[in-house]
Amino acid sequence: MEAILSKPNPSTPIKAGVIGFPISHSLSPIIHNYYLKKLNIIGNYNKYLVPIDDFDESIRNLINNEKLVGFNVTIPHKERIFNLCHHISKTAQEIGAINTIKILSNGKMFGHNSDGEGFIKNLKNQILDFNFHNSKCLIIGAGGASRAIIHALINQNVANIYIANRTLSKAQKIITDFNLIAFNKNTQLQGIELKEKYDFLDEIDLIINTSSMGMKNSEQLQIEISNAKKTAIFYDIVYNPLYTDFLKNAQINNFRTITGIGMLIEQALVGFEMWFNYKPQYSLELEKILLTNI
Repeated sequence: MEAILSKPNPSTPIKAGVIGFPISHSLSPIIHNYYLKKLNIIGNYNKYLVPIDDFDESIRNLINNEKLVGFNVTIPHKERIFNLCHHISKTAQEIGAINTIKILSNGKMFGHNSDGEGFIKNLKNQILDFNFHNSKCLIIGAGGASRAIIHALINQNVANIYIANRTLSKAQKIITDFNLIAFNKNTQLQGIELKEKYDFLDEIDLIINTSSMGMKNSEQLQIEISNAKKTAIFYDIVYNPLYTDFLKNAQINNFRTITGIGMLIEQALVGFEMWFNYKPQYSLELEKILLTNI
């Protein structure tokens, strides 16, 4: 989403939201309602609990009854929503997951994935001098977020991506799915088992945790980083807590770090523009508000 469009002034509220199961944990309403209020746009953004059972009918009822212009999709529906979309962006097709839906004027659904875009935008905002071209990356995890981030990094022309996961077959599945895209961008992909120490860490420019390890009430990610490249960047997409043990360890060793809160906001702004026809600026005030709600 590159264009900054004119701000709407509707006479009736524009309604959007987020679906998931569970959904009470979502911070998305805070983000979108913050910007709606700041920009004086008449609209609202709500949470919708959508169970797996009768999913298709639930979505149709939600669209018809709530008159939504679109919605975000969170766990466990990011792949399930595929079958209901009439149009899917190239990005979402290649990633294999959807997190943003736009309801078109004819009632049909357009699916997109903004996770990779949010990840890259946040990295560029935080590390102004980072050079993607020919860089080497280590990705921890092989879930949906990992797929979106790997896809985005390939399109930034990174040279190498190591995908570390406990279940190696999941990493290999990503490599198989992205093989042609990576080949066209001259990016080398390699699946490796997740372990505490890697001999090649002194060659890695960007180390990213896309797994749930480090999240509140989850086990911590343990990686020996004493041999890491001095200019390496440590990025954790987990934002609760804001600073995981993974990032704290990196900070103690004087490495640059990036938290997940910026990605959370940046990926949301993509949907905001799609629904409300206006792309707001990143807000540090919103960042602080979100942190008080974690």
